[in-house]
Amino acid sequence: MTEWKRVAVAAPGIGVSLLPKLACPACWPAYAGLLTSLGLRVLISERYLFGFTAIFLIAGVGALSFRASERRGYRPAALGGLGASIILIGKFYFSSQAGMYTGLALFVLAALWNSWPTRSRPSCPQCDPNDNELIQLNRKESQS
Repeated sequence: MTEWKRVAVAAPGIGVSLLPKLACPACWPAYAGLLTSLGLRVLISERYLFGFTAIFLIAGVGALSFRASERRGYRPAALGGLGASIILIGKFYFSSQAGMYTGLALFVLAALWNSWPTRSRPSCPQCDPNDNELIQLNRKESQS
């Protein structure tokens, strides 16, 4: 899986978390039109918004955890899980925009950290010298 696909998996969770709790009556027609045009009428109800947000955030954290030992380890996944928890608690329990955006920032930071390329390590120092240095053999090694 390429790097941009790993980041793209987290995008639905980020997008759904940005939807407000449908508290503003002036926004209802805009959300109704957008969601029904996508065939997602069920998302108009606030009680389903928590479930869908949680499902997409779990998918995002799952993508961060998938083969984590081959990339950056489990620290980005743990940061993403913390961010997802803060998003859910801040948005749905405390109704705090500051909490939701803090969790969102942590989640995006974890996705970027996880997708950042790692430096390849040489198999041995003589096979891949640092700074393009030449390897000089001593007399004993050069004669054999």
